[in-house]
Order: sequence, then C-alpha cells, then structure tokens
Amino acid sequence: MSTLSVRLPESIHRNARIYAEREGTSLNQLVATALAEKLAALAAEDYLQARAGRADDAAFDAALAAVPDVPAAPDDEMGVGDRGAS
Repeated sequence: MSTLSVRLPESIHRNARIYAEREGTSLNQLVATALAEKLAALAAEDYLQARAGRADDAAFDAALAAVPDVPAAPDDEMGVGDRGAS
C-alpha cells in the first residue's frame, strides 16, 4: 500500500471526517473508496466515448430497417409519463 499526502480544503476534510464517522469507516478508507469510484466513472466515460467513436451509422440504419414496423406488444407500450424527463 502507498502513502499519499493530500491537501484538502478544510470544509471537505471536515465533511469527510463526519461522513466516515457516521459510516463507521476510517477517513483513509473513505478517501480510497471515493477515489476508486471516481476513477471507475472516468474509465467508463472513456470507454463509452471510444465505443461511440466506432459507431457505424450505416450499420445502425440497416439494423433499424430490418425491424418490422408493427405495433408494440400490449405489455411493451409506454404510457403517459413513462418517457422520463425530456
């Protein structure tokens, strides 16, 4: 395990200590977990951007064209309000 000294604004340090105490964990564990979560989110974003860069519009259009134009099954219809925020 490595040691890292980090300068934090007092408000972040105070809130982190409070949260760690409330969760019954150490400040070190809280910071390590928070950093791991942030790095995972950044890696996922990078992956999705790279995957989107490989998108093939013609292949997507061809796949959509192959889908039959039929009404949705009764249990697969969207009701009012099911579309989420727009």
